[in-house]
Amino acid sequence: MGRFNDLVNDAARASGQHAISKSSTSTLPERDASLLRLNANESAYGPSPKAVAAMWAALESSHFYPDDGAAALRERLAQRHAIKPEQILVANGLTALLGVIARTCLRPGLNAVTSACSFISYPMVTSAVGARLVQTPLRDGGYDLDAILAAMDVETRVVFIANPNNPTGTLIDAVAMDRFLERVPAHVIVVLDEAYFDYASYFAVKRGVTYSRSIEYVRSERNVVVLRTFSKAHGLAGLRIGYGMGPAELMAYFAQVQDVFAVSAIAQAAALAALDDEAHIRHAVEENALQAECIGREVAALDYQVIPTWANFLTFDVKQDARDFARKLRQEGVLVRPLTSWGAPTSIRVTLGTVEQNQFLIRALKK
Repeated sequence: MGRFNDLVNDAARASGQHAISKSSTSTLPERDASLLRLNANESAYGPSPKAVAAMWAALESSHFYPDDGAAALRERLAQRHAIKPEQILVANGLTALLGVIARTCLRPGLNAVTSACSFISYPMVTSAVGARLVQTPLRDGGYDLDAILAAMDVETRVVFIANPNNPTGTLIDAVAMDRFLERVPAHVIVVLDEAYFDYASYFAVKRGVTYSRSIEYVRSERNVVVLRTFSKAHGLAGLRIGYGMGPAELMAYFAQVQDVFAVSAIAQAAALAALDDEAHIRHAVEENALQAECIGREVAALDYQVIPTWANFLTFDVKQDARDFARKLRQEGVLVRPLTSWGAPTSIRVTLGTVEQNQFLIRALKK
């Protein structure tokens, strides 16, 4: 117990000391250029050249504060999704937006519901406001929607659903989601985290699955907030920019809670340009799907149990301690994510890279 323990609030103490060292991606050894980074689900294909050019152009105006409302970006997104700009909030990454949602909708005495082995930020943002997180067990590597419905009570205000799920890569199709939402009580807001939307949409077309009707939920102003990001297929993870869509009234409350000037002008400019480069996104998702099939087969041939993915990563059971396994791979020059902290002590998550990167991974796995 440190000397500041009595000076911070209960929520800060309950959250644990993770503010500085919570992620291995922030430590110096992980930034070693000699290591292949397959541990953070970053795009192997980088940002669009148009986005890079927009960043350089925006640098010349860095002495000005950014547009606090990200009006140009919201307008462009509204046109793309056929919704109103007032139904969109741009944020400095989805983790920050999840924090805004928690600060707006949760407090001590209330709870949020999600699945075990899902996005690590859900417990963080919930505990940070003193609320309780209820986690239901996975079913076949994915969300058990019936269990989530059963876990809701009069104190539930938010349900977090990552679709596809991170870190398992599993998907909830549109029919199952429709049925689930019909049964959600009116006092609950469902947060549909679609960070991997671009990858999942491409997989869905190839596999003949109806993936998401989330924009229809937004248009009808249901108690649903849809999250999308520029960190994944758009390759802008280092800029921290994403957005939420939902009922205009609710998004206005979120905007009041969000920090002022939360999203940099450089990030806004890059995101606008990235939206225009559809060829870059198409290349990223097509190559990702090809590598998912090829590497999935090769990993399975090594007798590891692979979960079929709908995202830009593979999760598989290595049948031994995942942290030890990750350390061995690091010695071979590859960084992967052990899922011990998610309650899966023998599983790892591996980002899908380029052909060359993935073959390097396979060689390391064979040693």
